[in-house]
Amino acid sequence: MSGHGFLLVNYVPGTSLVHRAPLWLKFLSVVGCGMASFLVVDWVVATGVLALMCIVFLASGAGPARLFKAVRPILPVLAAIGLLQWWQLGGPVAARIVLNVLVCVVAASILTATTPMQRLLDGVVSLAVPFRRFGADPERFALTIAIMLRSIPFIAGAYSDVRDSARARGLERNPRALVLPVFITTVAYARQTGDALAARGLGEPGTEDDDMKDNDMQDDAGRG
Repeated sequence: MSGHGFLLVNYVPGTSLVHRAPLWLKFLSVVGCGMASFLVVDWVVATGVLALMCIVFLASGAGPARLFKAVRPILPVLAAIGLLQWWQLGGPVAARIVLNVLVCVVAASILTATTPMQRLLDGVVSLAVPFRRFGADPERFALTIAIMLRSIPFIAGAYSDVRDSARARGLERNPRALVLPVFITTVAYARQTGDALAARGLGEPGTEDDDMKDNDMQDDAGRG
């Protein structure tokens, strides 16, 4: 399976000011952009925020090509949303919605482009530690995010490869030729991931206790 990027930019080593910024500040920037998408009601302001985010991204040294690669997959969806909102609510509202979505995508890409994955996951663990008192497992939460970040590009790449193969055989209009291979590949990938986690003792919580209880019950039955 060939590698494919999807939405977020992979880490780009560097020593820029954005790279050296504290992780909490980057997290707050992403959260702030997400909140701004609900609070900003003027497309002109949204344009200014998007321009600022793009400048910060380019200042990190990631480059315009990576920026375009980050937003390219959602451009068709944004075009459809923009046309629908323009038809229903007018041009300014449609522009504001599309621009706010782009702001969130670029802000998240800044975070992933300037932060190593391990440091990002360590930060997630630190943020989740206060929820341990409510039964949360910070390490398992970080592992879930890591699997998600790895799985999304894989599934997107699987679809892209299957689509190219179907196009080469003249079956690009056949839904079965597109959906079924992607479904099979995704299920196989999920099973492999689950087997790898189980081999490392990272199964569902309580699995080991349940196995021990089952063994004890079998021993008792055998003695009976």
